Amino acid sequence: MIYHHNRITFRAGVTAERREEGLEYLRAQGRIDAVESFVVGKEVGGDYSWGAVFVIANLDDYWDYLTDPAHVRTIEFGAALLEDLVTYDTTDDPDPEIGEKIALLQERFAKQPESDPLARELPSYKA
Repeated sequence: MIYHHNRITFRAGVTAERREEGLEYLRAQGRIDAVESFVVGKEVGGDYSWGAVFVIANLDDYWDYLTDPAHVRTIEFGAALLEDLVTYDTTDDPDPEIGEKIALLQERFAKQPESDPLARELPSYKA
């Protein structure tokens, strides 16, 4: 399993409504087919710091998670609202090269052109 961790800190001026909207985008990532389970929760000790962990079975599913419109949309939405974003991956996979493989997928994702159709025609995940 791959555990994709996110720790986000909203900018001080972001309203409660906008924070909740941002958290709904995180929850939408939990509904991606590649995600087996997830948790989104408020961190102790800060009104603006939150976290999410997504559990993903393997590298193919990890790539599907990274490129899913729900993930792309969260990145786009969060850009204007976040003071800080820390993401990291942990795994219980015995493959000694799994960390390197995850890093290569992250690098590949980061190099996708902004004109990627995933970033343009995104469905709404609001209920």
